[in-house]
Amino acid sequence: MNPLESKLIGELQTILPQIFNQEIDSGQIQIQQTRKDFVGDLTLVVFPLTKISRKSPEQTANEIGDELLSKLDWITNYNVVKGFLNLVVSKKYWLNFFRDNYLNNKFGFAAKASGKKMMVEYSSPNTNKPLHLGHLRNNFLGYSVAEILKANGHEVYKVQIINDRGIHICKSMLAWLKFGNSETPESSGLKGDHLVGKYYVEFDKQYKAEISTLLDSGMEEEEAKKKAPLMLEAQEMLQKWEAGDEEVRALWQKMNTWVYDGFKLTYETMGVDFDKLYYESNTYIQGKEKVLDYKNAEDFYQKEDGSIWINLEKDKLDNKLLLRSDGTSVYMTQDIGTAIIRHEEFACQNYLYVVGNEQDYHFKVLAIILKRMGMQWADGIEHLSYGMVDLPSGKMKSREGTVVDADDLMEQMENTAEEISKELGKLNDMPVAEQKELFHNIGLGALKYFILKVDPKKRMLFDPKESIDFNGNTGPFIQYAHARIQSILTKNNAGGSFENLSIEKIEDLDLQVVKKLHEYPQIIFEAGANKSPAVIANYIYDLVKEFNHFYQNSPAIIKEEDVELKSFRLALCELTGNVIKSGMGLLGINVPNRM
Repeated sequence: MNPLESKLIGELQTILPQIFNQEIDSGQIQIQQTRKDFVGDLTLVVFPLTKISRKSPEQTANEIGDELLSKLDWITNYNVVKGFLNLVVSKKYWLNFFRDNYLNNKFGFAAKASGKKMMVEYSSPNTNKPLHLGHLRNNFLGYSVAEILKANGHEVYKVQIINDRGIHICKSMLAWLKFGNSETPESSGLKGDHLVGKYYVEFDKQYKAEISTLLDSGMEEEEAKKKAPLMLEAQEMLQKWEAGDEEVRALWQKMNTWVYDGFKLTYETMGVDFDKLYYESNTYIQGKEKVLDYKNAEDFYQKEDGSIWINLEKDKLDNKLLLRSDGTSVYMTQDIGTAIIRHEEFACQNYLYVVGNEQDYHFKVLAIILKRMGMQWADGIEHLSYGMVDLPSGKMKSREGTVVDADDLMEQMENTAEEISKELGKLNDMPVAEQKELFHNIGLGALKYFILKVDPKKRMLFDPKESIDFNGNTGPFIQYAHARIQSILTKNNAGGSFENLSIEKIEDLDLQVVKKLHEYPQIIFEAGANKSPAVIANYIYDLVKEFNHFYQNSPAIIKEEDVELKSFRLALCELTGNVIKSGMGLLGINVPNRM
């Protein structure tokens, strides 16, 4: 609810009892923004009040409208459409709002700290392959949600858990040992994460060949998958790793270091960061210890093969494996350990896990298990579930090497931005280094905006060509609007006074932009409440459309002879530019001053 709606509700709570001579329940006062096809700014839904007035909706609305006009100087007119009372807010209110906020560098952000501590986990890659398109949505979403929560006054910690152990890691290690010929990032010219990913794909290729041979010998498929020599060796390597075998650990350390060096470069290009990193190779130990502590507790049990499980039937779920029969841990084990370690360190009220929706069940179970272990803070666990990213060419598969690599895609976006920008021919006098930074900001801005403008819960189709269009609901379209505003301000000496500006001189085009700016604090609140950067993205697009309409129909911004009116309109340009920059910043997108 924005401040204007709150203000009206407060007035109605005083005025309505006077009109109807009885108390009004707050739930009967329903305010909404007036629909665009009607005149007005705020609409009171009258139907709930007719039981009290004992009159028709139209009569009730007119009676309330007359009373509001007589008592509130900031309501200047009203109209009634069936059971809806549409109220027109005065120009004075809008001008006062604008005067109070146009110099506020933190406009829209919470003025006070909420006192709430929150943690956002995102990225959380495996160290057996480079980051891909799906990771881009994860990282952009996690980073943006964290920044939006900060803007709402919360204390936020950005973290990731690096999945640096497990059978999938051993697959890459084993394939490199067998087929790598001591290849390194330096000798191959490949980023470390790309090199390790190459051997994850190689393992799958060789593993399938072994399965095929076993099938030809008459073995059943499921048995062949389990008894393929490569898989048995990988499982043996995992057992050695957990036992602390020096050779296996040294190889693991070497290959993971290659991957971390590669990840670091990718994150820098993405423009995302973290306050703390956690490693599964550390956290699984505490998870394993906790599971062993509870193996004889209610609902926990150990099978004859030594594996440890939890019975979740009272929650209408199935039984969940917590430790394998060979003593090695599973994902749930390390997530238990990670959650406990984090809470001991930060004691947050909320823990948000930004993970794809295929893990909905996993995080539901994680919270239940922690609560069964007596950790009531697990009520604060929230899975920020998002839909998968598809491409026009189809689904991606890591082990088959058909993923869209994050590094390659970001480079492609930057190159496309360079081609389009040079075609427009406005950058010839810009230094090469500045051009390179601009192409990066346009390319990454297009990529981030296209992904973040979609509701996180929805599965999405990513189209690189559509995302970098300089028209429509795209990042470059918004970035260009910001650059245009900076050009206007540079050419017209913004910063003059409009304290004595006559309200009558303000036109409807001006007011529409002011009204859209007025929504920004509420938009930030809604984006935080819904954990949805899409709320910010689509608001900024609507603001830019409103500003462009104003700009195209108000040539007087430049030619206006009334000094105060011109100063007001330049100030309107300035606050609009600041809100565009602020909102896009919450999405992790830089806006250039020139394009």
